[in-house]
Amino acid sequence: MSKILLIVGARPNFMKMAPLYFELTQTAGFDPIIVHTGQHYDYAMSQAFFEDLQLPESHHYLGAGSGSHAEQTAKVMIEFEKVLAQEHPDLVVVFGDVNSTVACSLTAKKQLVPVAHVEAGLRSFDETMPEEINRRVTDAISDLLLTPSVDGDENLRREGALDGRVRCVGNIMIDSLVTILGRIGADQEAQMLDDLALGTGSYVLVTLHRPSNVDEPDSLRQILVYLNHLSEKLPVVFPMHPRTRKNIERFGIDVPFTKDFRIIEPVRYRQFILLQKNARFVLTDSGGIQEETTYLKLPCLTLRPNTERPITITQGTNELVDMETIEEKSDRILSGRWKEGTVPALWDGRTAERIVRVFQEFGVSDSATRKEPVRSAL
Repeated sequence: MSKILLIVGARPNFMKMAPLYFELTQTAGFDPIIVHTGQHYDYAMSQAFFEDLQLPESHHYLGAGSGSHAEQTAKVMIEFEKVLAQEHPDLVVVFGDVNSTVACSLTAKKQLVPVAHVEAGLRSFDETMPEEINRRVTDAISDLLLTPSVDGDENLRREGALDGRVRCVGNIMIDSLVTILGRIGADQEAQMLDDLALGTGSYVLVTLHRPSNVDEPDSLRQILVYLNHLSEKLPVVFPMHPRTRKNIERFGIDVPFTKDFRIIEPVRYRQFILLQKNARFVLTDSGGIQEETTYLKLPCLTLRPNTERPITITQGTNELVDMETIEEKSDRILSGRWKEGTVPALWDGRTAERIVRVFQEFGVSDSATRKEPVRSAL
């Protein structure tokens, strides 16, 4: 029985891990173990996702909590080393690009445990983004690089990754999206929209969290003024993070919001998918939402100067915007002049199956035969 540790820490990790966990539990020879680092530690961002995705309680909770990037990464490394000593896994699987991803990759490799990176090869080529550093470091040391699309393969090969390490398996977030869509009944959908007094295709869904958008006074003020203006054309629904609410108060931003600019509390994954599915379009700075909207063939505006998911632009329904172009592009959507887009290859809800086949081909070794890690004298 091959013991595999699945590492989750922040919201996007849960949706990427769940399909793989269930596929491993249904495949002979694998013993999947969930390690929750606690990087996102409030209920709405962690436990609620376990419930919506019907996951069991995590087998290990590291309690990393908040702090600077260095503090958070260090806490995860210290606690995860204890888990490795207890479990003696055959493989560690990390997801995405958060601090937990790079922390557990480094710790596992120093203990001579193989690492697989799900969602490898994504690049924004912007090293001012902490996520870009996490992606590059994790890919450099991982034994298996499991990419969501062919552009990821090309990035890795340019960086010198050997073909044997790189496997294009598809987008595992779409596995969770397909599953959740299949569980949502028409009555649930209608009830949620009724509760918010919204109709299908009648509103804009907004999700913003990046520091450049919500932690800078001028940027946040400009965004809120624009959204207030947009809400005069159709309702704007903004599930707002508590940090952003505090910033509005801290910065003294006083915008007289219209009745159709609806700031609501953060919602669970299932509720968010419902809101997303029925929106006219989405304004976001999230990577995963760019992918979900492309699968749903829903217009998406990404308020960022770059994206590590360019396939959502070249093939999908996404486009980058800034405060100078956002109104023109919003108006194009509202007038019906937006691209239809296509769903990229292997974004079909079966990525977890392909990953498990790769693990079988990889031949995860029995822990009893693994070498002892080198103990540093430094």
